[in-house]
Amino acid sequence: MILEHQLSTESKISLKRILPRVEAELKRAITKNPQAWGEFTNRLHRQFPALLSLYAEVYGDRYDFFYHLEDLVLSMARSWFERPQDLRELDTAREENPRWFQSNQMIGGVCYVDLFANNLEGIRKKIPYFKELGLTYLHLMPLFKAPEGENDGGYAVSSYREVHPPLGTMKQLSSLSHDFREAGISLVVDLVFNHTSDEHIWAQRAKAGDEEYMDFYRIFPSRELPQHYEQNLREIFPEEHSGAFSPFVINGHEHWVWTTFHSYQWDLNYANPAVFNRMAEEMLFLANQGVEVLRLDAVAFIWKQLGTNCENLPQAHTLIKAFNAVARIASPALIFKSEAIVHPDDVVKYISLEECQVSYNPLTMALLWNSLATRKTNLLSQALASRFKLPQGTAWVNYVRVHDDIGWTFSDDDAAALGMNGYDHRRFLNEFFRGRFPGSFSRGLPFQENPATGDCRISGTCASLAGLEKALTEEGEKEVELAIRRILLIHGVILTVGGIPLIYLGDEIGTLNDYTYRDDPDHERDSRWVHRPRADWDRYKKRSNLHTLEGHIFNGFRTMIELRKSNDVFAGGELEVIHTGRDSVLAFTRFHEGKRVVIFANFSETMQIIEPRIVNQYAVTNLKRLHGHNHVSANNSLVLEPLDFVVFG
Repeated sequence: MILEHQLSTESKISLKRILPRVEAELKRAITKNPQAWGEFTNRLHRQFPALLSLYAEVYGDRYDFFYHLEDLVLSMARSWFERPQDLRELDTAREENPRWFQSNQMIGGVCYVDLFANNLEGIRKKIPYFKELGLTYLHLMPLFKAPEGENDGGYAVSSYREVHPPLGTMKQLSSLSHDFREAGISLVVDLVFNHTSDEHIWAQRAKAGDEEYMDFYRIFPSRELPQHYEQNLREIFPEEHSGAFSPFVINGHEHWVWTTFHSYQWDLNYANPAVFNRMAEEMLFLANQGVEVLRLDAVAFIWKQLGTNCENLPQAHTLIKAFNAVARIASPALIFKSEAIVHPDDVVKYISLEECQVSYNPLTMALLWNSLATRKTNLLSQALASRFKLPQGTAWVNYVRVHDDIGWTFSDDDAAALGMNGYDHRRFLNEFFRGRFPGSFSRGLPFQENPATGDCRISGTCASLAGLEKALTEEGEKEVELAIRRILLIHGVILTVGGIPLIYLGDEIGTLNDYTYRDDPDHERDSRWVHRPRADWDRYKKRSNLHTLEGHIFNGFRTMIELRKSNDVFAGGELEVIHTGRDSVLAFTRFHEGKRVVIFANFSETMQIIEPRIVNQYAVTNLKRLHGHNHVSANNSLVLEPLDFVVFG
């Protein structure tokens, strides 16, 4: 209580210093729209204690602390005056309904603009399709200005305020976001949080020797200090460059810049408050274009400290919370989605009302594939029972794949508790999904294979990883049906387990691997492009014909999406795992506001029988079958067909 009182007093004193100068700077805008100024200052007074505490935690020891703090408040105020009226109304609506994203109506999709529809105008024309599929959340993969040629799929951003020219303009993106809102679709984009491309104006000025902008990045005049850092750093892209630093020349002298990922992606220096302030401006600019969800890219890497692995450090969390506080003041409708593909213990640390309200769930994704490969659901059941629960008001984003590779992010301790060696099991999964393990149905590719450690991750479309490619080219009709069942099974889980389900567009019609990436010099070294094919709209046209492969899969998706949307029990995230005694069966019950469903997912290609004890305990026979092809036998056993997904409610 004493600390809260002290913080409140300091906050009032700080605002008393800052606000008159901000008000003088914005006198014309305030005179023109005093109501907007009143709305801003009301939110500022409510949220400023939290922002001040967080900002001071990182920058409070600097002599110029209040200069940068005032600069940040001025940036927020300017952004608020630029915020369109309809977005201010959305702010109010979202403040009144802060759990809007936990609705059972939420269905996410993700795609590349150019690969799915050529450009932003093409995306706008696909709105009827998005509504047909049932999407209410659409993540457009990086679409900002980036270097020509190799640019990490757009994650090397050259300007956060310009759309990559072949895709359209920022004005078109703003207009598209409005059309999305009219259609009930929330726009999601990336804020590449950790780095810029080396073509960004900040990097260009740093290359020219401008000391102000050299301090925007982690730049060193020799290899000495980088070598000390690298003693504790892991290599992210060992195939491209060893270590975490890349050389470049300033005024004829070699320097080294921190490049966690690719050599053309320069890590930002968040120890400099000017970097925080400028990135806050970029964030608010995007929010003012109508972006409702920002995926914060590579959040685990944003703070560096000598003697550590520079991942998941406490200051990274403080910085994200500070950005969140900025958003609560100047764009309250905006929420954050964390992208932290790290140990499960670290993933959950980014998820809270004060930090990231939603988060990718890489563990469930990895363990869905593990369950298909092993025909055992023990790791997945364990994770849902012990690692799925989140703080109130937050949610997982559940997916079977995204644009990136698949890494086996389960905990070695969790595996050991079930009698597995984590290292050996990851080797098995890599071999299985590359199609090199006897009996494998999968046709994936290795990504960033490390010859020294034998480690790699896996690339591939859902259909190819689930066996459809092999079935179509090497097997027959029976195996094709099994592959389709695998595709629908794992999507059934993400649609019903809780949180926001996210579909990588193309999976809903069974898109296979595209090996032509090997013919593109910009992509040939990056196997992830095998699962980023251009949308084949001739195949999409077949989606209404149930006698086609595309129609069979699309109808399966639509049926499960409608199941989710028509049952309120799938809102929120309350879940209880059911232990059936059958290794191949994942079972859980969902409950919400007095409603209940019971779900069984058979990850085996053979029939599974659930004993009467479980059927009676969960009163399955008193419920209606909402999905699936099971039957209850004469002795009250539940008979599950191969790879069936069954819902009772």
